[in-house]
Amino acid sequence: MYIPDHFKLGDKSEIISFIREYSFATIINVKDNFPSATHLPFIVKEENNELYLISHLAKANDQWKEIETNKTVVIFSEPHAYISPKNYDSEKNVPTWNYVSIHIYGDGKIITSDEETSEILKETILTYESDFLTQWDSLPDTFKNNLIKGIVAFKIKVTDIQAKKKASQNRSETEKKRIFDSLSKSTNELDRKMASFVKK
Repeated sequence: MYIPDHFKLGDKSEIISFIREYSFATIINVKDNFPSATHLPFIVKEENNELYLISHLAKANDQWKEIETNKTVVIFSEPHAYISPKNYDSEKNVPTWNYVSIHIYGDGKIITSDEETSEILKETILTYESDFLTQWDSLPDTFKNNLIKGIVAFKIKVTDIQAKKKASQNRSETEKKRIFDSLSKSTNELDRKMASFVKK
């Protein structure tokens, strides 16, 4: 990803926080020069100073077969917003787009243990709807086992992070204030979320 220095996001804690907030991402693998992409929720974990992404695919989705044999990229992106040139001091400007995008590169490992897959499902439930865990625990084991057999859980050990936060950092304070005011008053929720990144 092309990242000018003034848009580079290098703070690890901010990157992890962003991934946790915008955890529904796109995983991409390539086989025989043909890319495959799937949209999945991810859990991010730190273990022994290493960063991991954890998720699962439907077994019927053949992309899981490429996770261990090819480098994987996972793209986290949101929010984004159109920025009008009316916010700038000079008329010699054009529209642009503000956004945050994080590209995670890593080496994948398929989880073969049903027990570990079950733990990953429980962790996913705790992350997204902890109240559902009681219901999940009460379901028959045969039902849960059949679900587990229909998915492929995996972990990605992160080897590289490319993170970009384009939030008008290269603009004057007056221009940034105009952009913030414009976005924060928008009826579009993504615009308002981007306003908080401009303010930071």
